[in-house]
Amino acid sequence: MPRSSNAVASRARRKKVLKAAKGYYGKRKNVYTVAKNVMEKGMTYSYVGRKLKKREYRALWIARINAAVRAEGMNYSQFMFKLKEKNIDLNRKILADMAMNEPESFKSLIVSVK
Repeated sequence: MPRSSNAVASRARRKKVLKAAKGYYGKRKNVYTVAKNVMEKGMTYSYVGRKLKKREYRALWIARINAAVRAEGMNYSQFMFKLKEKNIDLNRKILADMAMNEPESFKSLIVSVK
């Protein structure tokens, strides 16, 4: 019995990798084995990057809240503690947005917490 190579699936797999590697420099874009390795590494970076993005945004929100609160004579940890004490459930994303785009309402929030 002759050997079966399943050429259709193999070609589709290679085409998928080479299409994803389009725009890369040198052999990375047209040599399958090189492109496969580069794509695997790129996918790893994108997976890790999705986790890092969440971390970096949270740090940015905290920095913005801290800067806005310090202008009113309090620090970030005191502010967050007093928010929890008063049962005000606003997340850091919303608080940072308020601090940037609606400073008067954020100041009134600080005054209500003090």
